[in-house]
Amino acid sequence: MTTKHWAWPVIAGTAALTLVGCGTTEAPKEASASDSTLTVTDARGTKVKLDGPAKRVVGTEWNVVESLITLGIDPVGVADVKGYRAYDTAAPLTGDVKDIGTRGEPSVDTVAALKPDLIVATTDLPDAAVKQLSKVAPLIVVKAADASRQIDQMTDNVTLIAEATGTQDKAESEIAAFRKKLADGKKELATAGLGGEEVAFADGWKEGSQVSVRPYVKGALLTDINTELGLVSPWSMKGDAGYGLAATDVEGLTKIGDAQFVYITNSADTADPFADGLKDNAVWKSLPFVKNGDVHRLPDGIWMFGGTASMTQYVDALVDALTK
Repeated sequence: MTTKHWAWPVIAGTAALTLVGCGTTEAPKEASASDSTLTVTDARGTKVKLDGPAKRVVGTEWNVVESLITLGIDPVGVADVKGYRAYDTAAPLTGDVKDIGTRGEPSVDTVAALKPDLIVATTDLPDAAVKQLSKVAPLIVVKAADASRQIDQMTDNVTLIAEATGTQDKAESEIAAFRKKLADGKKELATAGLGGEEVAFADGWKEGSQVSVRPYVKGALLTDINTELGLVSPWSMKGDAGYGLAATDVEGLTKIGDAQFVYITNSADTADPFADGLKDNAVWKSLPFVKNGDVHRLPDGIWMFGGTASMTQYVDALVDALTK
């Protein structure tokens, strides 16, 4: 996903391997290469054939990179390595990994030189890039986001990547742990008397003297997470069909009343658009949540469009911020 002023988420079949002898004196037949192949159907409906569970994998978007690492697959190539390390700390990159360029425009030559078994991209990658990379190695595409079913889409993506890498058991345990985290977080908030609490999540950036605010409204991944935690979003505006994101300015913040205000920014990329960018703004200083001290900046490195690891990290940070 590309965003302004930010370094900005199936069916599988495996041929059965059988060694059948016709008699006690006949040696078992050797498996042919085709016996270990598997076919994965990706978000495009495209059937992608692999020689076996992929081990050398390239990721063109941070959410798929996070999922690979979470599943125990260290990618050999990642788009914008520096940005990933700053913005997604839930599943750290370790060892030597090749930077393949930007997420919107990865280098085909760099990817080809890595000789990957598999390339994982999202529907945010331009079709031209998908076509070029598909000539280099088998490529699967996961749906980047879906505001009608954001959490399920996220877990579907993890499942699809697991099928292509032979890590289904790990995916099941990770998804189960994430779901338990949601249930535990909801219970903790309810115990603290915060069930049904109005919480508005946003991010933003400053350009010149103007601060732009991006509300995460109904259908945004983090807002869907908040709903699962028993919280209520006060945003009334409509977001885009993919990510559930809207746009407003400081005046728009007057419409969310005395809800608690939560945001993430990143000091690696920009100054704090709210604490710094609006510190002298009369409208900002008049807002109920500012006056009441109900403004919460969550820690850097929580990727708002990530997978189960980032969302687990988000739940922990949010619950901590609201209950402390």
